[in-house]
Amino acid sequence: MKIRVERDGLADAVAWVARSLPSRPPVPVLGGVLLDAGSGSDGEALTISGFDYEVSATVGVPSTIADGGRTLVSGRLLADITKSLPNHPVEISVDGSRVAITCGSAKFSLPTMPVEDYPSLPAMPKHAGELAGEVFGQAVSQVAVAAGKDDTLPMLTGVRVEINGDTLTLVATDRFRLAMREFTWTPDGDVEDAAVLVPARTLADAAKSLGSAGSKVSLALSASDGLLGLSGNGRNTTSRLLDAEFPRYRQLLPAEQSASAIIEVGPLAEAIKRVSLVAERGTQVRLEFDDGGLRLSAGGDDEGSAEEELPVSFTGDPVTIAFNPGYLSDGLAALHSDKAELSFTTPNRPALVKPVGEEDKVTPGYLYLLMPVRLPG
Repeated sequence: MKIRVERDGLADAVAWVARSLPSRPPVPVLGGVLLDAGSGSDGEALTISGFDYEVSATVGVPSTIADGGRTLVSGRLLADITKSLPNHPVEISVDGSRVAITCGSAKFSLPTMPVEDYPSLPAMPKHAGELAGEVFGQAVSQVAVAAGKDDTLPMLTGVRVEINGDTLTLVATDRFRLAMREFTWTPDGDVEDAAVLVPARTLADAAKSLGSAGSKVSLALSASDGLLGLSGNGRNTTSRLLDAEFPRYRQLLPAEQSASAIIEVGPLAEAIKRVSLVAERGTQVRLEFDDGGLRLSAGGDDEGSAEEELPVSFTGDPVTIAFNPGYLSDGLAALHSDKAELSFTTPNRPALVKPVGEEDKVTPGYLYLLMPVRLPG
């Protein structure tokens, strides 16, 4: 193999593929990236791929190919090298069991991995429809914040993707909070309604890189094969679906409320940050709502205490409720809104956080449900 490729395109492609590789691959070849130099449909292209049996990532880079071929090298090392190369065209050639990388006066020689031991890349499942990239990227980031991190509870580490006609719903929960976002998309005419569970980290990484302003993201799905695919901007990625039962979350959504408050998000977020400095290990911040406004407090006599008052627009019966300050701050940050509506039933039932404001300045279809912390006494 002998090729010539632009430095920036190569570095971006390798970094994107390497990001999906496992940090501790069970076998060395799964930590590699596959370089495949061939003639693509749009002319000569270098295809860069990674696959660990769970997630695959593939991207094509325009290149000048003198000799075609395939080789496998360490993904992390290649990513570190390509991002540090000088701004000159890059020449890559394979000689026996070594890969030579030359860029200006910089030269590297890397050992190859046995390409014959590398698994076959999965085919992209059947195309299901298209999404606006910016909307999709924002929706995934809003929802993934509530996904669990405990791998012993796999049903909580994913984002549930529900297809219902031209409405797509994303949901995630870690038992302490729940985030949901609904938005419209353009499904193929023969796509059936479905609900699948996608690893949250994989979906968030893909949405972040594919969901740029003005772009389109293609969604492909095969529930029977347990595979979801996303593609856009010349990049393709697939992910194994989680085979786990997602909690019945709709029954958690409150059907009525006894009180609600509308408050500026920025001042509330800053007040939570200040007051929680004295909350032991971020245990809880107490919020007291009434017609006079909002009083935040945390701590006690032993570890110090803090309190702050903010104006709110409040209706309903006075409420005293406590939350984990980190979880509450996450929800406020995900609103992408200047104002938030907090609604309550009782101090021991989940509270609902939603964006409010002018219709063209808020994200419709988003809600964040937060379990309160039990108040002492």
